[in-house]
Amino acid sequence: MDDCGESRDESNIMVEKLSLSYDRPMSHLQLACCPTHCAVPLQGKDLLLHSLEDSEQTMQLTGHHGNISAMVFGTGRNPLLLCSASADYVIVWDVQRCYSRTRAGIVASGTVIGTLLGKVVHLSFSAGDERLAACSGDKVYILSSKIEDTLSVLAGHLAPLTAAEFCPWKTDVLVSISEDRTFKVWGVEKEEIIYESAVLSASPLLSVSFLLKTRQLVTGSADGQVWSFTFPEDLRCNLVTRLDLHKVMERHQRQLNKMSPQTVGVTGITPDTVETTKPVLRICAYHRQLELERANSWVWIGCSDGLYLLDLATSELHKALFLRVCIPVYCWRNCWNDGHNLHYALKRPWDYYPNLSITMAGSWAMCHGSGNTMILLLTSLFETQMSVLELSLPVSGTVDDLCQHLDRLSILPSGPLMSGSPLNAELKKKDPNRRKKTGSDKCAVKEPPLVFHTKVKSSGYLESPRMTMFSPKTNVQKKTERSTKTNMKRRSVFSDYPEDTAAPSVPHTCLSTTKTPTPVFCCQYSGDGKQILCGLGDRSVLLYKSSLTGTSAVYTGHDKAVSIVSWSHGRQWWLSASEDRTFRIWTGGSSVPVLTLGGTDKFFKPIQAAQFYYLDKFLLMASGPSLHLYLYHLDNTQDDIKRYQPRSCAKLMGHFSMESGTDITAVSAINDFYSYVVLMCGADRSIQVLDMNTGAVASQLPNAHSRAIHHVTQNKGSMFSSQTPDSYNLFLSSAVTDAVKLWDLRTLRCVRRFENHVNRCHPCTAAFSPCGRFIASGSEDNCAYMYDVRSSSYLRKLQRHSNTVLNVTFNPATPET
Repeated sequence: MDDCGESRDESNIMVEKLSLSYDRPMSHLQLACCPTHCAVPLQGKDLLLHSLEDSEQTMQLTGHHGNISAMVFGTGRNPLLLCSASADYVIVWDVQRCYSRTRAGIVASGTVIGTLLGKVVHLSFSAGDERLAACSGDKVYILSSKIEDTLSVLAGHLAPLTAAEFCPWKTDVLVSISEDRTFKVWGVEKEEIIYESAVLSASPLLSVSFLLKTRQLVTGSADGQVWSFTFPEDLRCNLVTRLDLHKVMERHQRQLNKMSPQTVGVTGITPDTVETTKPVLRICAYHRQLELERANSWVWIGCSDGLYLLDLATSELHKALFLRVCIPVYCWRNCWNDGHNLHYALKRPWDYYPNLSITMAGSWAMCHGSGNTMILLLTSLFETQMSVLELSLPVSGTVDDLCQHLDRLSILPSGPLMSGSPLNAELKKKDPNRRKKTGSDKCAVKEPPLVFHTKVKSSGYLESPRMTMFSPKTNVQKKTERSTKTNMKRRSVFSDYPEDTAAPSVPHTCLSTTKTPTPVFCCQYSGDGKQILCGLGDRSVLLYKSSLTGTSAVYTGHDKAVSIVSWSHGRQWWLSASEDRTFRIWTGGSSVPVLTLGGTDKFFKPIQAAQFYYLDKFLLMASGPSLHLYLYHLDNTQDDIKRYQPRSCAKLMGHFSMESGTDITAVSAINDFYSYVVLMCGADRSIQVLDMNTGAVASQLPNAHSRAIHHVTQNKGSMFSSQTPDSYNLFLSSAVTDAVKLWDLRTLRCVRRFENHVNRCHPCTAAFSPCGRFIASGSEDNCAYMYDVRSSSYLRKLQRHSNTVLNVTFNPATPET
């Protein structure tokens, strides 16, 4: 136990600077701290102000007649204001003025701004410290910070309030939370409710905070639930993330168990096998001098057992600082007994501080100190203890962990093909007219052919006789220079994809593919955006113009529903795969497939993925536990005499499997430019990165989702839009009952989660926009959701569908989906 505290360098991340004992418990009271001072009640009715810069400098403030129930510092530093509240008074203190009066031998006094408001449980200053919100009962009193004046009273909750905060970028907007498990957005000037949430949890909401950089609202409940909502200009909040602290810790620990990190031995301690709730007592945004875009959505969560650093964009746990060693049982690796004491091996990412004065927190107060430090003020849940902690954020910590694999993998090739690479394979084309010579050919008499061409001209017996003679065309219009310029203008307009346009939101065309209700399982635009393929459940494939006007071309030949369609890069060929375990390659204008591969005798399980690869040089096909790589040759010439003899061929050049031997559920590879990377997803919920240059697995990501991944896609851009090279390292994965996750290939970390859509049982897919700024996802509530890649919040909900939206795709030439 002695070496568990400050003997390790990493444990010194949190140091206790001050510890005090009082005559009464102060749990569940709102405490106040700032980078220079902290304030706590003294003997119930007085205030004790501690200076964090000089530990010997203290000041006692008197003025209340009842017990102090809430305190808060102002947002400014010159002057530094402190507000305290009891059942009789709400008093604002000027800290510098109080120091001056105390040095002069005069009793320090404050300004009474509220009288007889009842028990105030929470106080909050507005930006600029002009107004103050006091929560008492089921009402919020808006007070002036300079004189005794009640500006407005906000009433509307059905239970006592627990907290209220002013929006930092909209000073006339206030958000309040209550024991009725809802939050309300108020317009302070008009005293009206702008937005009211539904009931979020079975437990009361305890804390609320704002994320300034991402413009989000974050709230937490007593049962360990955390929600983040968008806070747009119209103040119509949309849910971005919902997570459970207990489940987040379990998921994080499972990942650590597979990675087998270094362990730390702890002796003589019995782990806590009882699952306890983690009430969210305090939420504070993460700030750091070193700018990091990913840290914009990081928050500190203060609970009764410790402090947690969470990434709301990915629902990942980055740090856990426990106040005691009584850690949940899933955090322990193994145990042994040496005859005297029990020894346990504890995972390194959990930091524990058994030498602190407080082992269970009743309330938290947080603020950002100088440099990369945070000031924490907490009280004990059962004892009369108060502690001031300083939390250091080392520069070489989390940021280095995020960037340590930055140069490992990349979609764009970093070198030429190796000599033994599978991508160097070439298919030897055979001359179909060449025939092998035999011994009998030397003495045999060659018979002359009956015809001399591959096509036999019709005799014309069935044609109707010509009744009209030749007539010249006299109404031919010549192309004028003006029309040529107009066409050139149109081509220039549609030559580049608009990068600054908004996400698609206006319905353009609604089309029913068949007369009878038939599901559309897949669809894909051609590379030039002029045509679109649709795979149907009635075993057919429809080819439309991108405007969805005119009659579609129908292609039949599969025996079961068509689940995959894919265009070639040259737009001359396209393939379709079906549940009948075959995939066929077609060309426009022909109702007969140019090449057919597969069947029940060749593939024993359904085809999960099929596409062109490496600028149409190869075919990728996944079935069961194997990914097959084919070289192929396509010939669509017609020979009426040998029409049943296949002229196209394909050759298997290699097959690749998941390292765990499980079945492949989804595959993604880029065909628009040369890339060695192929992504494979398995039924074991893992993602493997296959380097086709070496023919080996370059990296693996276990437990990427809570269920098996049914769809994975990469940011491919389009021929009409160019992106930064780093943007192509992003890819999406989808799983049933889980969110759509955005991954960075360089770090193999989830950087965003999109979970506003509904995906409980159907394999809904997602897609990138050609500009890389938006993500579209199908949903089971008959809508398609448009997300912003940068903020994890959904922008629009595209309705008008009559059933579950299974597949979404973007037009590569124009902003349509």
